[in-house]
Amino acid sequence: MSTRAAARKVGVLLNGDSGKGRGAKIREQVFAGLAADGFETMDLSGPDLVTAIRRARAGLAEGIEALIAVGGDGTVHGGVNVVAGTGVPLGIIASGTGNDLARALDLPRHDVAASLAIVREGLADRQDGKSGVRFVDAVGVSGPGGPVKYWYLAVLSCGLDAAVAGRANQLRWPSGAGRYLRAVGAELGHFQPYGYRVTMDGEVWESDGTLVAVANTGIFGGGMKIAPQAVPDDGMLDVVFAPGLSRHRIAALFPRLYTGSHLKHPEVHVRRARSVRIEAMPELGAPPPMAFADGEPLRDLPVQCDVHPLAVGVLAPRGTT
Repeated sequence: MSTRAAARKVGVLLNGDSGKGRGAKIREQVFAGLAADGFETMDLSGPDLVTAIRRARAGLAEGIEALIAVGGDGTVHGGVNVVAGTGVPLGIIASGTGNDLARALDLPRHDVAASLAIVREGLADRQDGKSGVRFVDAVGVSGPGGPVKYWYLAVLSCGLDAAVAGRANQLRWPSGAGRYLRAVGAELGHFQPYGYRVTMDGEVWESDGTLVAVANTGIFGGGMKIAPQAVPDDGMLDVVFAPGLSRHRIAALFPRLYTGSHLKHPEVHVRRARSVRIEAMPELGAPPPMAFADGEPLRDLPVQCDVHPLAVGVLAPRGTT
């Protein structure tokens, strides 16, 4: 009878472009690095995020020790929707465009070797009875009164920025930041303030509005500091909202999102809450856009956001857990 120990098994979730160009090289690095560290790997990716999440959830039944998300915020978002509340830790190898979640959690970006080292050391520490994992809050999203249907770690938004994100997803050119800027111009060209009712731990704000964002971490949209004081493990959400503004005032305010100085604007407000409900109020303004979270489209309003303290474990550098 062989006495060889069984290989430790991890699941790998890659983005949809992982088979092409730079993504193919990253894929090779990740699988080769995990194999060199003695891990058996399960490729749990799919042709789209919904399929990948379904496959990864099935992978949990195979007894994986961790789920490794390789890609941008959308891929990490998929991983969160698999592991939230399960006790299975999430490893992050950030290789996308924005990488806002990795930035918020002080993890490497575009450095596969450093990211693999964190995975290796985190799982080694965990096996030795040490932590190796940083536990952070996750936000459960549902319809009012319904079960949690989606999870996110960073920011949910359903204001002008969400409309811009939806528009950018439909554009085929230009690439990168240029597509986002083109979408900003297109949305501003016909912007009308939206109508909202936002209930934050019982406090109600009803108004026409430009911006409503529910932040668990402080960064979204490729580095915009929407809620710079948000902390991902304090059991609270930072709700950032602004009433209806003119197009000229929006254009002046938008660049300030990259420094966080928009919070000094007298018409931008922040409230802290554990539970947030956002509803459309047609009598107060135009229908708000679909809610986006971690850069991914979720659902139309109404949405209910509830913080679940320390619901996700992220493999983290030694000394930070």
